[in-house]
Amino acid sequence: MTVVIDGSGLTIEKVVDVARRNEKVKLHPDSLKRIKTCRAMLERKIDAHEIMYGVNTGIGEFSEVVLTDDQVKEFQKYLIYNHAAGIGDPAPIEYVRGAMLGKINVHAHGNSGCRPEITLTLIEMLNKGVTPYVCQKGSVGACGDLAPMSQIALLMLGEGQAYYKGKLFDGKDAMKKAGIPTPGLRARDGLAIINGSNVLTAMSALFLYDANNWLKQAEIAAAMSLEALKANMKPYSARLHEVRGFKGAVRSAEAIRKLVEGGDLKEERIKCKVQDAYSMRSTPQVIGAAHDALDYARSQVEIELNGVGDNPIFFPDEDIQISGANFQGSPVSLPMDMAGVAITMVSVMSERRLNRLNNPALSVGLPAFLTKGAGMFSGMMLSQYTADMQIVEQRILSAPASIQSIPAAADQEDFVSMGMNTAIKNFQILDNAYGILGIEFMAAAQALDFRDYKFGKGVTKAKEIIRKHVEFLDVDRPLYKDHTTMKGLVKSCEILKEVERIVGSLEQNIL
Repeated sequence: MTVVIDGSGLTIEKVVDVARRNEKVKLHPDSLKRIKTCRAMLERKIDAHEIMYGVNTGIGEFSEVVLTDDQVKEFQKYLIYNHAAGIGDPAPIEYVRGAMLGKINVHAHGNSGCRPEITLTLIEMLNKGVTPYVCQKGSVGACGDLAPMSQIALLMLGEGQAYYKGKLFDGKDAMKKAGIPTPGLRARDGLAIINGSNVLTAMSALFLYDANNWLKQAEIAAAMSLEALKANMKPYSARLHEVRGFKGAVRSAEAIRKLVEGGDLKEERIKCKVQDAYSMRSTPQVIGAAHDALDYARSQVEIELNGVGDNPIFFPDEDIQISGANFQGSPVSLPMDMAGVAITMVSVMSERRLNRLNNPALSVGLPAFLTKGAGMFSGMMLSQYTADMQIVEQRILSAPASIQSIPAAADQEDFVSMGMNTAIKNFQILDNAYGILGIEFMAAAQALDFRDYKFGKGVTKAKEIIRKHVEFLDVDRPLYKDHTTMKGLVKSCEILKEVERIVGSLEQNIL
């Protein structure tokens, strides 16, 4: 289904559709009209020799340098050359496609002043599968993601490199093979491509989509562990969470109730303690807090996706332009730092339940380390070590990037968001989270195999899927394959899809 771009209504799900699933993109006719109107205003001002930042002046510390008419014609090319200064490995294609989509939506407002050919070329590149080669590292998150976006802009000159049909070509060749004319860069065009936190925002959108799916699986793993540990399910009652009022906790408690529905524990046919440990009974409050953090981050990311993150910004109706700092990545990097911390927090709780499953003093009758042959066999003892190592890495990565500003450009750019660091480390946090949760899933399935009562229908289905991929640990075997398989299983969302097919969505009925 084609995604129509008009400057509004761009959601995280639409970013995923275009960036990851290669949905086609179309510019709304009204947006094309706005872009043309804004460009006409800009050209009038150029002809009148009106001073405009980044059009007929230098940028950054050179913003007071006024360019000659001849320099204006060449300036955008050298601007892009200078800013294409990233380093290291290429960003995944989905990050770059998401950034291109976000930039198109900025242009669609008609406040950026670039030629319509620039926006339409970006659309053609998305639709025909030409993706610029972009170094992931180099952006400080203000004046936007200058370094990576400049590697996108190089394609407008027929330069740089780009992927096309699974191969990497010189930019000129990729555009030619796809049948896309090279538009060149005229006054304002280059800056209109690179000014804005589009890579940071696209990466954040993709992360939030994946993190939400991970949190739902964290609830499934929790439900399995709770059933295996004979948890008291009264702390999951709707009334308890509604009276406090946090939406995330209400959502999480409901999800876990759905998962244990139909089982002996939910029906109170299993004897349980009056009060369980925090890692069991406060699961909805903790995962719920993560849901709320991600919901806030989502709201900020979607504001940025649909706003005008550029500089300067042109207002054709008033015949003015205003130079400011709408490229500043802090409105995204700050909530996204919190989003990464939220995933780490839930991972820590997952490991604590794993500890209870392994520890015979805490596991309500389960064999030590979930093995029948304690002493001869060590069962899942070392699985906890692997989970712990990953949590320590998450904790290191959870230090906020949004407070790590280092001044640059002769102190003209003396506070930056460092949002790209946030985006990069969040995916590293999530990668570890897949492994940690996979180990809890594996341990919970092992524990449930030692129990002889009926489990909830959601829990039963989750265990069934796990057993398709990892066998019961009867005697010790090397576990690295099982751990890696479980990590991939969590990342694939197969457990989530199959469980939701049985119990319904785990996101419904939020306050």
